[in-house]
Amino acid sequence: MARQKPAPTASTPALRVLDRADVAHEVLEYEHDERSGQGFGEEAAEKLGLDATVVFKTLMVTLPDESLAAGVVPVAGTLDLRALASALGVKKVTLADPVVAQRRTGYVLGGISPMGQRHQAAVVLDASALELDHVLVSGGRRGLDVKLTPQDLVTVTQARVAPIAAP
Repeated sequence: MARQKPAPTASTPALRVLDRADVAHEVLEYEHDERSGQGFGEEAAEKLGLDATVVFKTLMVTLPDESLAAGVVPVAGTLDLRALASALGVKKVTLADPVVAQRRTGYVLGGISPMGQRHQAAVVLDASALELDHVLVSGGRRGLDVKLTPQDLVTVTQARVAPIAAP
């Protein structure tokens, strides 16, 4: 008798991408507080009790041709727009308009994942990630993070790796 595969349990496009790719990952959830006053990434690190160097944020940027790209950097640092532009082979990038970023990715701010975007953008992962055993990125909604190896993140997003974070 053939064994039936259980129905997928993923609740976001990002988690479905990981399930389809058969990537080992751990889903971590916390209660997002709209009144916290801190950045979404900082809140995630604090509420999950993790160091801000292993929790990564996804920042969407606009390229000169109006396409979007994602810079994925540690919450403990900031995105170096010049370094990201260089990694993408363009002269300049700017932070994307939040409304455009939400519409094109299909995610809300604070829940934008580098995986499973409605219109998948090019992804550049900060090189510091490769020094870690695992990283956390948004799982596709506020209060939902995914823990996986940096190598698996590169594979599922087809990311470029470059030093794009500034302390």
